[in-house]
Amino acid sequence: MFPSLPAARASRLPVLKGIALAAFLLACGAHAETVVRINTAVAGTPISPHFYGLMTEEINYSYDGGLYAELIRNRAFRDDENQPVHWSLVQASGGAATMMLDRDSPIPGTALTTALKLDATGAASGRRVGVANDGYWGIPVKPGTTYRASFYARAVAGGAVPVRASIESSDGATVYASASIAGISGQWTKYSVQLTTPANLAPTTDARFVLSTEKPGTLLFNQVSLFPPTLNDRPNGLRPDLMKMMADMRPKFVRLPGGNYLEGDTVNTRFQWKQTLGPIEQRPGHMGTWRYRSSDGMGLLEFLTWTEDIGAEPLLAVFAGYALKGETIAAGPALQPYVDEALDEIEYVIGGVDTKWGAQRAKDGHPAPFKLNYIEIGNEDGFDKQKTYDGRFTQFYDAIKAKYPQLKLISTVNGLDSLGQRQHLSSRVPDLIDEHYYFDGRAGMEAAHRYDKYDRSRPKILIGEWATREGAPTTNMLGALGDAAFMTGMERNADIISMASYAPLFVNVNKGGMQWRSDLIGYDGLTSYGSPSYYAQKMFSEYLGTASLPLSAEGVPMQSWTPAERKNEAPKPPRDIPSLYFSATRDAQKGELYIKVVNTVATPQEVRIELDGAKQVLPTGGKVVLAAAAPDETNSIADPKHIVPVESPASGFAPSFSQTFAPYSVTVLKIALNPY
Repeated sequence: MFPSLPAARASRLPVLKGIALAAFLLACGAHAETVVRINTAVAGTPISPHFYGLMTEEINYSYDGGLYAELIRNRAFRDDENQPVHWSLVQASGGAATMMLDRDSPIPGTALTTALKLDATGAASGRRVGVANDGYWGIPVKPGTTYRASFYARAVAGGAVPVRASIESSDGATVYASASIAGISGQWTKYSVQLTTPANLAPTTDARFVLSTEKPGTLLFNQVSLFPPTLNDRPNGLRPDLMKMMADMRPKFVRLPGGNYLEGDTVNTRFQWKQTLGPIEQRPGHMGTWRYRSSDGMGLLEFLTWTEDIGAEPLLAVFAGYALKGETIAAGPALQPYVDEALDEIEYVIGGVDTKWGAQRAKDGHPAPFKLNYIEIGNEDGFDKQKTYDGRFTQFYDAIKAKYPQLKLISTVNGLDSLGQRQHLSSRVPDLIDEHYYFDGRAGMEAAHRYDKYDRSRPKILIGEWATREGAPTTNMLGALGDAAFMTGMERNADIISMASYAPLFVNVNKGGMQWRSDLIGYDGLTSYGSPSYYAQKMFSEYLGTASLPLSAEGVPMQSWTPAERKNEAPKPPRDIPSLYFSATRDAQKGELYIKVVNTVATPQEVRIELDGAKQVLPTGGKVVLAAAAPDETNSIADPKHIVPVESPASGFAPSFSQTFAPYSVTVLKIALNPY
């Protein structure tokens, strides 16, 4: 076993055991053989069919300026109380104009209360004036593409004022596409046009959207909208590239509407789902929790069809009486309207067309109920310093279970509160508890063993938010290694962990688009890319299997790390953590074994793998490897495929075999086994 050791040293091996042996070998310039034993003779622990999913919220311009395909920013002129931000005047060839917000001309029967007034009395033939929108860091323009533009308008003094809608370069020198409206009437009217770019156009985001005229007059505009092609050509739809990236991860659920966005900074700025239904002109929008306003173009129905389009289920979180800045509604009569609101929301999702809210869903265009199994009551209510969650959870629990006994209810408490103290629910036992973790790279690796000795008498777990925060705006390879190590721990503890979703999912990489660093998927107006963590999660999800197999590891080399200090904390001493992490799962339908190995250090690591109880192992199979030359390497808009998984055939598989795993790598071995 140790052919390179001198005879004198080898003669001492029989008296050395365990850690002493490992220390001796390391001192000699070698280390104990790493052996992983996998029990393939048992069926294993069933893995939840909802194991890997996605978590989303409006942060980093995830919806507006991201997944939601709308290209106009501040389309309803409510992003700022004092000025029409992201709008500017167009005054060409001596034309003169002014613009201002107007709150004296709401559109009847809509939620549109603020208009943009353009005084175009200085317009003349050959002297156009107008207003331009700069979008989300520019209007993305692609060749051979048809855009749908719409807007409400009226001429203040009446008469037919012609208006031209155009997509053009930021300096106005080049018009990429345009269409004309013969005359704006004296009554509020919605106008729609299509704009098609030429086939030979070079893609650019250095563009703007313009509404202009060459006839004197005063015009009011509202709800100005511009959509590129969307997934399934759906009006008010979503970006196809981002939808495909999510679908490729094979998520089984989407936790929505997500985190702080659900609860709001205040009760009044929570996600009020009823105000997000119907045509966009009926949606007032609201201030989000990350310092920008949400248009609510991504409403409840858009969330639900999103999950359906990518083959996932909604994990619906309902507002439960706690807002992010500490406002709390105590259990009792004051909370009941919010309980009723949650019951109405569930009815909208799964109610028949013979129910009030099921009929509303059908009216909105989706007669069939959606599939729904899980309801989360609130979000991070452990931060409630008044500790009112037990009573609030009980009131929601009793009402939902009485009407929908089949639904599984998730508590946001039983993790740690804001003071680091564990809160326990005493009145009702949830079906799952939601725990949130954010790590640095090495802490993510250490957390791989967090659940190995977890109290199995407690409810099962949704890890509703977690991430290894390394790299910006998206994660680097160290983040992916921490994530992958943690996921091996999830899979090994599939008896207690039912569901998990990384956060945040999205980030707009333009300057000013990021509020939270180390995200999964990055994009600008034209393109998108996956981080190394994205590909690690895609690998784990694709090769999940149906059961987790018992596994033990011996002789794993250790590495030292020093935990990061928190504010006012004393320095922490270094700790030793493993350099290798493992999980093993079986797909009973395919007859395949998936062995996941994470090598977190700079040297190749040889591992002997023992498949205990395997009757027959096919010698050839497959291997998928995600690797980098250094832990700080990453992907970006400019280099989106720098680190991607490489799939190749593999051979040498047997009941006992050895494999060498590359430095800084995540590997999946695919092995065909006879049934146990």
